[in-house]
Amino acid sequence: MNEKRLKLGIIGAGGIFKYVHGPAWEAHKEVEFTAVCDVNRERAEEAAKQFNIPHVYTDYQQLLKHEEIDIVDICTPNLYHSPYSVAALEAGKHVLCEKPDAVNVEEAVKMAAAAEKTGKTLIVMRNNRFSAAAQYMKQYIEQGHMGDIYTGRCGWLRRRGIPGKGGWFTTKELSGGGPLIDLGVHFIDLSVWLMGNPRPVSVVGATYTKFAGSDISDSVHSQFGEKMNDGTFDVEDLATGFIRFENGATLQLEFSWASNIEEEVTFYELRGTKAGATFKNGKLKLITEVEGKLWNVDPEISNHHIGDHTGNIHHFIDVVQGREQPIFRPEHGVDMIKILSAIYESARTGHEVRLG
Repeated sequence: MNEKRLKLGIIGAGGIFKYVHGPAWEAHKEVEFTAVCDVNRERAEEAAKQFNIPHVYTDYQQLLKHEEIDIVDICTPNLYHSPYSVAALEAGKHVLCEKPDAVNVEEAVKMAAAAEKTGKTLIVMRNNRFSAAAQYMKQYIEQGHMGDIYTGRCGWLRRRGIPGKGGWFTTKELSGGGPLIDLGVHFIDLSVWLMGNPRPVSVVGATYTKFAGSDISDSVHSQFGEKMNDGTFDVEDLATGFIRFENGATLQLEFSWASNIEEEVTFYELRGTKAGATFKNGKLKLITEVEGKLWNVDPEISNHHIGDHTGNIHHFIDVVQGREQPIFRPEHGVDMIKILSAIYESARTGHEVRLG
């Protein structure tokens, strides 16, 4: 078992690193902060001070020249996820990248190809797979309790929670889209993973932009990103869609940054031939058949579990150190971006889109 101390380079020192990734890396005894890079030098220096990182850069290529760096964490705007991941892999580094994988299918394919060519680990953040409820549900399904999972629905709906309005989040060139690519990755991935990663074959979708002029905010998530009063807002604030898979299963989806709804909600619902499952705002409930009756069951889920982003990062370390096999594969990322890109295309054309 290899337990060498891994030297870490950070590319992108914004909020997701400062508040989420950084503390998770810092808590792991096998990781040593080595360098940080951000185009905003002040932001990079603040991160270096907070986490005691010795080397600071504004050019990611200079960071990648550090031969001693073993692993790279990419926390940049979405546009740069693929090119920076490919460059890091080709520089001989293992890569953990914040979601989404890329802004289009071509870039996602480049990431997968680079990982295969170099033999280095590439994991894109799928933090929801690592929650205690998700781990419980995966085991429950693999034990056969759900039977054939044939349909489901999922979503993340905010009342008013537009992140970094006017900044890169709401600028399509940098983000690739709005809540579909920002939030959809989370619960589409979780649902498809629980369904056994069936291959998507077609989608239909619609997008709407109705609240670009609203300054109301009632979600803590709107604090992500830097707002710009005179910035760009050329993405959707609501997306809906429907995915059909090769095995005949289907998945409905709905994601919004802003909607006139009662409460912010995250959810998935899976329907199987033996049981069903609903997850809403962190609470899992099972619906099972017992002695000719349907019962709603609140499962007992252990709290002794490192979940979410920290769990994902610790899993990445275990994979790099040879202790675990990755539960995320680059082809999962390609399929994800195929789905998201096709939904945007369907919304643009008004027609179903077939996936190759």
